[in-house]
Amino acid sequence: MKRRIVMSMLAGATLLASTLLGAAPAQSADVPAEFGTDWHDPVTAAPPVEKPSGKSCQVTLAEAQFRDFTPYRGTYTPPKGCGDRWSKVVLRLDGKVKGRQYDRLGYLHVGGVEILRTSTPEPSPDGIEWSVEKDVTRYSDTFRRAQDVEMLIGNVVDDTYTGVIDVKVTLTFYAGKPAAAPDRVLTLGEGDTLTTPRNSERIVAEVYATGSGGGCEEFWYLAVPDKAPYSCQADGGPYREVQIKVDGQLAGIAAPFPHVWTGGWSNPFLWYVVPGPRAFDVKPIEYDLTPFAGLLNDGRPHRVDVSVVGVPEGQSGWSAPVDVLVWQDAKSSHVTGRLTAHEVGDLTNSSIHTAGSPERVDTDAGHRLTVAGYVNTSHGRVTTTVSRSLANTSRHVWTDGENTDALDARWTDDESVTVDGRGPARTTATHRTYTMDGSITIGADDRLRTALTLGDRAAVVGSSGGRRTVRSRLDDTVAGDATWTLNVPRDQRHAVGTTSERYRLYGSGGCYDRTLTAVQGVLTEDRNAC
Repeated sequence: MKRRIVMSMLAGATLLASTLLGAAPAQSADVPAEFGTDWHDPVTAAPPVEKPSGKSCQVTLAEAQFRDFTPYRGTYTPPKGCGDRWSKVVLRLDGKVKGRQYDRLGYLHVGGVEILRTSTPEPSPDGIEWSVEKDVTRYSDTFRRAQDVEMLIGNVVDDTYTGVIDVKVTLTFYAGKPAAAPDRVLTLGEGDTLTTPRNSERIVAEVYATGSGGGCEEFWYLAVPDKAPYSCQADGGPYREVQIKVDGQLAGIAAPFPHVWTGGWSNPFLWYVVPGPRAFDVKPIEYDLTPFAGLLNDGRPHRVDVSVVGVPEGQSGWSAPVDVLVWQDAKSSHVTGRLTAHEVGDLTNSSIHTAGSPERVDTDAGHRLTVAGYVNTSHGRVTTTVSRSLANTSRHVWTDGENTDALDARWTDDESVTVDGRGPARTTATHRTYTMDGSITIGADDRLRTALTLGDRAAVVGSSGGRRTVRSRLDDTVAGDATWTLNVPRDQRHAVGTTSERYRLYGSGGCYDRTLTAVQGVLTEDRNAC
């Protein structure tokens, strides 16, 4: 149980971010023999948010220190001098913390709409600062009116955990030609109900799904069947699937991203400078609910449920807030339509335990869903077909006492959305792949070593009338290897570790290729290849 206890203590949280802005790397000669009391501020290789030139206006959304689980509450007022239609809206979070603290979860709501979800970095005794940017133009409808603001980074400060999380969040509005954005941004009402405008012609739900907050669902991908001798058990094993239903009918399926927070895999020394993919950028799962628009547009409230398949009954640990983005037909007061196809494949889930030394669990699971429907708009009938196919394979191997624990896992989430109406049919096909390959070992000398590689990949192809119109490919890979001594004071851990990230994004929009490397907390490489 030793290894599991350590992981439970050190894995931790979530808040939302998009780009951490770093400084120039140090030279390799400056690298110490082991981690000291300070290290480079957190940085990711993800591209910065592009900002338009010209006039801009800034509004402060929140400015607070988080010591406990008391939310910050304030009021947002739209900017003056930049109009009410913007070319881009950019959120920026500036944070600082020092001392000792776990990674912590957080959210930011404006008018009840979740616009940010992120986790925090773990600090050095001397203190760190970090900055995060996110394009939030899609929430422009929310920003056009005065709104209540609520933000929380749940924290614990006492004699041991001394880090107070100090943050400031701003919105910058850029004037110019308005960007294409949803006409309305909705949240679920009482009883998890949704009432859409009767002229809605496109409806997309966003779900910020995270397994977090301590306990086994924080590292759900390591769960084993109940009869296997392991500290995190779930009857169906590690397969998780985020489902959304409309009036009890399955409307969307998705593979959750296997987040690793900045204390994860028992080793914060991996993540002090370079976090895992999405650790500071919790992207929402998107579900195209347009096939259900004819049903939702009847003016009545409809129940919308989000659930996670595989979570043991009565066990907490998942958060899944929902935003709903709506595009309206300006020339129609009521868009009618109907659901024309609803094909649900069998959910397969095989998780087989092989007893022995080491113990082993092999998982092979997946699911398919196709839905289609049409809407009668002012510009003619438009049919939307959404198909999604999920698959998960993993091999989990561990020894008695979990002093050796290894996982090699892969998730795929393939989605195709075809819109057929005026003009040639348009299809967007997205192939997502998430990978995790790592191990934890604890030696007789209490030296804990974690070696881990994480992958976040996506390929998108758009076509019209059978001809390809756009393509993009993302490959974000983080790899690290770190070792430290358990059960000793902080200054006797003799921690060493190297973590690197390569973020590549290329296709019709051009090329971006950046690599970072940190050794013993020193940023030794920051290289652009494009």
